[in-house]
Amino acid sequence: MSALPAREAVSAVATLSARELTHRYSPRRGLDPVSFDLAGPGVTAVTGPNGSGKSTLLRIVAGLLRPSGGSCVLACEGRELPARARRPAIGLAAPDLSFYEEFTVGENLSFAAEARGLDDPRGRVRESLERVGLLARAADRADALSSGMRQRLRLAFALLHQPPVLLLDEPGSHLDDDGRVMVARLVGEDACRPRDPAPRARCGRSCVRSAAASGAPATASTPRCCSRSPP
Repeated sequence: MSALPAREAVSAVATLSARELTHRYSPRRGLDPVSFDLAGPGVTAVTGPNGSGKSTLLRIVAGLLRPSGGSCVLACEGRELPARARRPAIGLAAPDLSFYEEFTVGENLSFAAEARGLDDPRGRVRESLERVGLLARAADRADALSSGMRQRLRLAFALLHQPPVLLLDEPGSHLDDDGRVMVARLVGEDACRPRDPAPRARCGRSCVRSAAASGAPATASTPRCCSRSPP
């Protein structure tokens, strides 16, 4: 995988570096060795064919999967975050994210906000639902949502704690045209907007968010990173 580095930021940023990062699902290799250096503010698209390791890469970055080899370093304001401390700093929306089906949309997010110990959990829930266009469905049970609405709820979970790094795996899955426009708007906003401090992640307000999305078409046999900075 190759990476096109984002332009140098004028303030403190989140940075992500990988060296010969690889993973095996014995006996099959799930991710061939990749190396890259990325820095916010900006947006990074991870592209590649099915089975090339895009989702595996994002799970390793999120600290949910231990690599078989190599290293992955996430730093915020120059402070390296070990894998066990990355979760407060990362928002991940992935196809396998499940919900409490008997809970309403709002209850699912409220439970997550309270479990994370977020300030003003009610306000965070409302803001997340507004950003993904689900506020009108807050009182509906999760098991009553369509596949597209469930995808919007996954995005709301990723946005809930306002993380400095946003990882979106197949973000347009099951979405209609309006939903895909919403995703594009969210990615653009998150690459540029200021963020409330996150002490548990040790990231100050100047730590600008970045985003990675998988699922774009490509012909390479391994994932490829392409980055751009906001204007």
